Amino acid sequence: MTAEPRTAPAHPDGGEPVHVWSLDDFEALDFDPFLEDRLAEDRAARVQLPFGQGTAWLMSRYAHVKAATTDPRFSRQELVGKSVTASSPHAIASQKAGLNYADPPRLNNMRRVVARAFTGKAMQRLRPAAQATADRLLDAMELHGKPADLVEHLHGPFPLAVVSDLLGMPEDMRAGMTGWANVAMTPAAAPKASTDALATVRATIVELLAHRRAHPADDLSGVLTAASDAGEITEPEAISLATAILVSGAHAVRNNSANMVFALLTHPEHLDRLRAQPELIPQAVDELLRFIPHRSGVGLPRIATQDLEIAGVRIKAGDAVYSSYLAANRDPEVFAEPDTLDFDRGPIAHMAFGNGPHHCVGSMLARMESEIMLETLLARYPRLALAVPPSHLTWQPAALIRGPKTLPVTW
Repeated sequence: MTAEPRTAPAHPDGGEPVHVWSLDDFEALDFDPFLEDRLAEDRAARVQLPFGQGTAWLMSRYAHVKAATTDPRFSRQELVGKSVTASSPHAIASQKAGLNYADPPRLNNMRRVVARAFTGKAMQRLRPAAQATADRLLDAMELHGKPADLVEHLHGPFPLAVVSDLLGMPEDMRAGMTGWANVAMTPAAAPKASTDALATVRATIVELLAHRRAHPADDLSGVLTAASDAGEITEPEAISLATAILVSGAHAVRNNSANMVFALLTHPEHLDRLRAQPELIPQAVDELLRFIPHRSGVGLPRIATQDLEIAGVRIKAGDAVYSSYLAANRDPEVFAEPDTLDFDRGPIAHMAFGNGPHHCVGSMLARMESEIMLETLLARYPRLALAVPPSHLTWQPAALIRGPKTLPVTW
């Protein structure tokens, strides 16, 4: 834990004081005390992040985050070409053709295309292959012998394999992809390396889409090329969509699933309950998604297109507004005892996958992957345990999605 970020002088317009939020690294499941403090307030706060220029408003309470992420007066498209205070030195997604920088109706068009590959039926078709991949990876881990690193043997390769299968990416294009995705999603530590890694991934996606046009198939790359050829989306949009899905699918699920297993291994009563009641795993996955502080800081902001009042403050046209899904998931007005891991909450309206028009298109896939990993680990290894004390583990520094570097286990 670190101390409360310093408060800078009041904003030049004479309004709110500015909180300098340094976005320090946190390990294990530690929650950012800055966000805890914001949850104690019933209004938005002014913040200044490590990169970019100016200040932004931060929404933390569940109701405020929900309102800001669904209000059409806040725009992602208006971000293009602007330098605003940010947690990253550069944009990860393409600003000109990316889903994250689009507003309806253009956003709706892109999501409609991608949704064709993310239906419930599509996930059910993908599940047997994903299960076979998990089994194969764990077979190899057993041959390696214990102790073994779950990040190396499961959490790293499994999400990459599943998202690559979804895309229809040939095996010879997958080499090094997990490493590139991780570097791309750690921009603060090495901006040039992150940019170079993104360029490598995009080049591979261009090659993949060309391959799919020459060899049509019913997979996500086939959906994207068909939509591009039909004029539903542009070719740059197809490339950007495939790149974003590959990078986030390989990196976010890798870290989130490793965090889930760490949480269970350090909450033995929850682990024992899931072993005894495996039918609770889908519900447990949702509670783990709510509980785990997987993200470092916040994602992309939105720009106010007109003056408005929200979250107890007056926001001017042109102001940047961030929404913390992490904080919203710990709002005590919505979740009783929010800092407690509770598998009996029932249906959970968490925001781990975002909210509103930019809700994660791959949420169904991410849930399926997490369920498979937990189900398989618990069924195969009744004595699964950390091979080192929890305090000996280290977490990836400066990553946009927090996760352990390694997760050594025995069984």
